[in-house]
Amino acid sequence: MFSHPRRHAPLPLPDTRSRPGRRPAVSPAQAQPPGVPQGQVQAQDHSLLLPDGVRLFARSWTPAGSDRDGAPAPLLLFHDSLGSVALWRDWPAQLAVATGRRVLAYDRWGFGASDPRVPLPGVGFVAGEAQAVLPALRDQLGFSRFVALGHSVGGGMALHAAMDFAGDCEAVVTLASQVFAEATTLQGIREAREAFRDPAQFERLARYHGPRTRWVLDAWIDTWLHPDFARWSMVEQLPRVRAPVLVLHGDSDPYGATVHAQLIAAHCGGPVQLEILAQTGHFPHRERSEDVLARIARFLA
Repeated sequence: MFSHPRRHAPLPLPDTRSRPGRRPAVSPAQAQPPGVPQGQVQAQDHSLLLPDGVRLFARSWTPAGSDRDGAPAPLLLFHDSLGSVALWRDWPAQLAVATGRRVLAYDRWGFGASDPRVPLPGVGFVAGEAQAVLPALRDQLGFSRFVALGHSVGGGMALHAAMDFAGDCEAVVTLASQVFAEATTLQGIREAREAFRDPAQFERLARYHGPRTRWVLDAWIDTWLHPDFARWSMVEQLPRVRAPVLVLHGDSDPYGATVHAQLIAAHCGGPVQLEILAQTGHFPHRERSEDVLARIARFLA
């Protein structure tokens, strides 16, 4: 975890300082992911091509028996503002075992091992992500129906996936997600901007994004702190979400108060299960991994 004395610490990354050398932005998939019993999950890397020629890196985790006819819809993961496939670590493999579903994750354009990107995301990037990538993901990874799961800003993307692909999205899971530009979130980003001036903090993030790291930080900080983004809210669009939603949010999240979870629960157009997690911050799937896995598995059973 980052050691930062202020209330809004930078988003935590695994501490890799004790490992020699510079790790690439993404390590090759291991057929047997660590932390998962032998033979339970098969991991595979994928290179996906979008219609405009952009290549995205993706990884799938397939639990034993889930490739049979009639297997449940896979889980599609949307990462946070500094995230990547590598930063999910072994949690997707554990999620695949817990739910018995194939799990899919990808690096958004500009992140991790996907193609680099020059222009920063516009104000509408949360709403536009699913429309831009889901057709190619579904075609090239071989699925139609899916469960959308997103962390932080990825939760908003997951909710938009449920809106725009309503006939095929079976359910949504949000983890510590935001639905408007809250003052608490923006202050946390301002403080993280200062913390990332520390070369050691920047280097730790660069282990996952390589030469894209400066762009990744600018895409987060400059976009969220742009004056036009202060008016961003997806609350009025939430009634379009008809699929069942599981909302998981920590009561001690420095990047978003529980009002976000409450707004999702109050405004979505389908059934919602709201669960506020005590003494939990912005990474419930890391801080309370087994508990969160169990809650998701029960929700999807």
